[in-house]
Amino acid sequence: MTDPVSAFVPGPRAHIAGRPGGPLSGLSFAVKDLFDVAGLPTGGGNHDWAKANPIPTRHAWAVQTLLDAGADFVGKTITDEVSLGILGENAFDGTPLNSAAPGRVPGGSSSGSAAAVAAGLCDIALGTDTGGSVRVPSSFCGLYGLRPTHGRLDLTGLMPQAPSSDTAGWFARDAGTFAKAGTVLLGEAPGPLPTRLLIAVDAFGFADPEVAAALQPIVRKLERIVGPAREEIMAPQGLSVWARAQRSLQPFEAWQTFRPWIERHNPRMAFSVAAGLIAGSQIPSGERNWAALMREEARARLRHLLPAGTILCLPTTPFTAPLRGLPTPELQPLRDRITCLCAQGGLTGSPQLNLPGAMVDGAPVGLSIIGGRDTDASLIAVAQAMEALP
Repeated sequence: MTDPVSAFVPGPRAHIAGRPGGPLSGLSFAVKDLFDVAGLPTGGGNHDWAKANPIPTRHAWAVQTLLDAGADFVGKTITDEVSLGILGENAFDGTPLNSAAPGRVPGGSSSGSAAAVAAGLCDIALGTDTGGSVRVPSSFCGLYGLRPTHGRLDLTGLMPQAPSSDTAGWFARDAGTFAKAGTVLLGEAPGPLPTRLLIAVDAFGFADPEVAAALQPIVRKLERIVGPAREEIMAPQGLSVWARAQRSLQPFEAWQTFRPWIERHNPRMAFSVAAGLIAGSQIPSGERNWAALMREEARARLRHLLPAGTILCLPTTPFTAPLRGLPTPELQPLRDRITCLCAQGGLTGSPQLNLPGAMVDGAPVGLSIIGGRDTDASLIAVAQAMEALP
């Protein structure tokens, strides 16, 4: 199989047949190069990581689960370096092509997985989401993508970043395929549909005006399924305050995760990745303690907003995919704005699903729906119902 969008890790690509007769037979899947696949190196987007770690002898839980369900494995996909990125540009392996918006980044750090699905190179792809790495590529590439409830999926065989926020998720182009994969991975069929819809007015106000306007038809379709919407403020303390808390907790955990490797092997890294890890190492305990308290406030807020049967909608990203190859000084403000709309995932652990369907100047942008903990299957039911509407 050719790779016209450079989504797959360079080099020979393995193929592993799924179990015959399973519920996913006839479908293919790829996996972000953070998941172990027996006999293949887990590269993590950094060539020195693969050299420092043994080749796995067992598949990651999510990989084995999809194979057991009948899906065929077709390759490992590019990730932002050690998953520390949100735009999808990798100094070692390059930037996969966003076929939904050529000339723009695919989003990261699950860049290759999203690019492969968007280009039709596989039906399903596994990604991870710590600070937005399934949700952002889903929005930028026009895909269905789920950040599951934190702790819902078994992460055995997955390269960690920040364990208190790490999740595994998946992408698909259509809701039917997405739901089939969800039934296998979650062990639960889609449903029930929610009955109450909230609109996060602070998040819509934070997004670019053209993005907020483009998402209104999707919100109206949601109302046809769930019922009339009510406006609420998601983050009373401020979206930027929630983002600050996540930027205090996640980078420090990432430093703790990668510190032994860095100190032992002195690996080569892109400047932005090294700078982020250094910054994470210097976050003082007082800041981390404040962030931990803000995490508890954020969790309490979503528990209050999202009782059984209620979902909240907001723009997945505040803008469409940025252009490829922007200068470094222009990238950090973009990352910061994205974090303001993604921080609630890592802070609260609530499930969040990107619904594709909106376009701004020819580029996709998605609407997210968030439910209470362990309502992942209900969110997938909404995606199916949305796709079925005329």
